[in-house]
Amino acid sequence: MRPAGVQEGLIDMSEPVPAILHLYLPPSLFLSDNLGEGFDATAIDSLRRKGGFRDPLLAEIAYAIMLELEHETSAGRLLAETLALSLVARLIQNHAASQSGLVTPASGEGLDRRRLARVLDYIEANLEGDLTVARLASVACLSEFYFARAFKAAIGKSPHRHVSARRLDRAKDLLCHADRALIDIALALRFSCQANFTRAFRRATGQTPAQYRRNLLA
Repeated sequence: MRPAGVQEGLIDMSEPVPAILHLYLPPSLFLSDNLGEGFDATAIDSLRRKGGFRDPLLAEIAYAIMLELEHETSAGRLLAETLALSLVARLIQNHAASQSGLVTPASGEGLDRRRLARVLDYIEANLEGDLTVARLASVACLSEFYFARAFKAAIGKSPHRHVSARRLDRAKDLLCHADRALIDIALALRFSCQANFTRAFRRATGQTPAQYRRNLLA
């Protein structure tokens, strides 16, 4: 771990490794506007360079990011943003020298009915748009970190999983139109290419988009 401003970049390897994943967190993620109450953003100043340490949760978060890089989904940006916030929270909670940065116990409360309705309506209206955690949190009038937890508590799914599921449902609707090219549907639903769209669709339905369309229009 190398905090901002630390120039030392030597990594001492004691044995061969297949690959190295570098994760960079912008300082803006450590602002209280993103983390909300319960965090002291000044704790970032007490982060120190660390090497050779193990943190199972950081490893799991990094692994999830790596899987998204290898098999991109339509809600990958939302997933990456949510995981980045989790990384920040973990660093402040377990790797800051200052105890003032510890997170307060989560209440476990979900979004109230009115906020949830606003967010869900916004998602439905922008499935083919660039949905971000920051924008959804703004619609709910909450910090990004609290929004991610409250949304999952409210509907049982993280924002990226909900958006991914709804975009696949929208894809099924769009596949009803025989004149709509598969690549156009893929790009409209924020997949970077048709191959990633096909992979995600087959994982969810057991069929490729082309097979689904043929069966639908047969």
